[in-house]
Amino acid sequence: MDIYLSKINLLKSWLIAHGVGAMYADWIKLAIVFALIAFFAWIANFIAKRIILTILSHIAKKSETLWDDILIERKVFHKLAHLAPAIVIFYTVQLPLAGYPGWLTFIQKASMIYMVVVSLAAFLAFIDSAHDIYLTMPMSKTRTIKGYLQVAKIILYTIAIIFVLHIIFEFNLGSFFTGLGAMTAVLMFIFKDTILGLVASIQLSANDMLRPGDWIEMPSRKADGVVQDINLTTVKVQNWDKTVTTIPTYILVSDSFTNWRGMEESEGRRIKKSINIDMKSVKFYNEEMFSKLGNDAVVAKNFNVKKYVSEASIADDKGNDASHRTMTNLGLFRAYLESYLKGIALIHPDMTQLVHYLQPGEFGLPIEMVAFSKEKAGIPYEKLQCDIYDHILAMLPLFELRVFQRPTGEDGK
Repeated sequence: MDIYLSKINLLKSWLIAHGVGAMYADWIKLAIVFALIAFFAWIANFIAKRIILTILSHIAKKSETLWDDILIERKVFHKLAHLAPAIVIFYTVQLPLAGYPGWLTFIQKASMIYMVVVSLAAFLAFIDSAHDIYLTMPMSKTRTIKGYLQVAKIILYTIAIIFVLHIIFEFNLGSFFTGLGAMTAVLMFIFKDTILGLVASIQLSANDMLRPGDWIEMPSRKADGVVQDINLTTVKVQNWDKTVTTIPTYILVSDSFTNWRGMEESEGRRIKKSINIDMKSVKFYNEEMFSKLGNDAVVAKNFNVKKYVSEASIADDKGNDASHRTMTNLGLFRAYLESYLKGIALIHPDMTQLVHYLQPGEFGLPIEMVAFSKEKAGIPYEKLQCDIYDHILAMLPLFELRVFQRPTGEDGK
């Protein structure tokens, strides 16, 4: 350092010897030295960005691995390259400003703050690259690490802020962290949502409660749609009407919600619907009804009436046929529905199929159908339900049954 300072003083003496005034010689000396520092900083920047970065980009393109391409795409090395000119300025600015301690301290502190900011940007880019690399792995489909990476970013931001404050105010880091420990309660209150979100995201991930792409339903938050994003503090759900509901992450642990992933991963989606039958329309089976049903093409296609009646005939203790006392049009219709559901190609044959009665009430006798559709997507699934309902409503009059509904103005005409 002394050698360089002596050479700078020789430059000043040379300027004075050639007729430059002492005051002007100082300014010219500083201008020349600063120009040299700027030149060397430019050289360092050129080497780092134009040579080293070009070589790294070429190597990344030639390699078969994906992670190095992601690092280049996220500009991790490009951000690190900004350190080169800052390091040159930090160590060489002492030469022209040795006699100006105020300016020297200011420029060196500014250089250090710049290096902290650049390092922070590079680390943040590296974390984003790590997330992109993780997304290429199969396990990313079932486990999200976005919450953990956000915690890492918060820690990096905190460390960077502490270092910047330390550079500016030159306080003792040991004393600072001691005081920081005493402020733990205040910090926990300030970062309450972040801490709750961190714990909740760990629980959601560890217990596999939620994944991006899951269809969830949470009426208390008016959410019914697909999970788009899971981060440290919020979960974004795109509802079926294309609106987006944002739910705090910890709410998904403290409150209940429905995850339809199990249905999507199963072999079928359940259909569970009921129709209220007017109990006044229920009556015993008779030969006239048998004849009418037997001659109907739609019934014959889905249901063998004669075979069913034959198998359902019950003899009493004296050997008399008692089917006329037990067979009803409603029982026939229930048997028809069972046969009809078995004949639908989109109904899963190996999963539950059930047609039964619910508790009768003031709105009639509910007859409920339970089956599982092979179609699980929204539109095909709903279309299948509609087709089944259309068929049932059209077939009821053939079995001399009526649907229960409240009287309307048309009923009085």
